[in-house]
Amino acid sequence: MARDSRTENLLTQQTVSCPYCGESIEVLIDEEEVGHEYIEDCQVCCRPITFVLSMDFAGQLSVSVHDENDSR
Repeated sequence: MARDSRTENLLTQQTVSCPYCGESIEVLIDEEEVGHEYIEDCQVCCRPITFVLSMDFAGQLSVSVHDENDSR
């Protein structure tokens, strides 16, 4: 069976700390979304976390999280 490369997303599991409740949560990050940001609710306190995805100089995925009032 042939595989469609468009459906093979590069998902990476990351552990981040919620900027609201401080709990560590595990999330799946789509590496194809590098350079973008999105909002996902915390699995513990249900508040909206802004995720910012980037690549560092070594080519490693970098994920930063912010609360909705955090000025970047």
